[in-house]
Amino acid sequence: MNELGFIPVTLIPLIWIVTGYLLGSIAFGILVSRLFGLPDPRSVGSGNPGATNVLRSGKKSAAVLTLLGDALKGWFPVWLAIQTDMSMWVVSVLGLAIFLGHLYPIYHHFKGGKGVATAFGIMLAISPLLGLAVMLTWILVFAITRYSSLSAIAAAALAPLYAWYLLPEADNLVGISDYVLAILVMMALLIWRHRSNIQKLLAGTESGFGKR
Repeated sequence: MNELGFIPVTLIPLIWIVTGYLLGSIAFGILVSRLFGLPDPRSVGSGNPGATNVLRSGKKSAAVLTLLGDALKGWFPVWLAIQTDMSMWVVSVLGLAIFLGHLYPIYHHFKGGKGVATAFGIMLAISPLLGLAVMLTWILVFAITRYSSLSAIAAAALAPLYAWYLLPEADNLVGISDYVLAILVMMALLIWRHRSNIQKLLAGTESGFGKR
């Protein structure tokens, strides 16, 4: 039993992970759009309930709130777990659970977003320097190309490399930090979720901001 006397210690990681998935399943794009009386973001653009589609369908303030909400639900639980001295593997699996909740939300028939803002929040909680490196990569690619999808793909491709150099050394038999492994899986899933965007980019039909 833990110090509270009623929760077995072995269940605490499971509680963190399940709670993380449920929090990750909250789709702020849908909630904010309803609050502002805007069209469902899944009905426009890529059909993704994220900040980019909210921006396409309505107010900039709604898009900002969506971005902040999706990032915060990734950042806060992971940050809190780190502050409470959860082990690296628990924090890593928690981050994955939150991310999977966003991609496959139980509240929306397991049809969610692509996870860019949520993944950023998770990485920012693990390492502010890692979050900064990923954010600067996104901004740089977007400034050059004006494609949000390409910016996300480029940042995702480089994030595991940044993590390899910036995060703590491995404490497991695999020889790779649990954080790095979790980020590698998240970024692979994020790029996979952008597969239709990749096809459009290659075909020259992807829509970009400021482009006809």
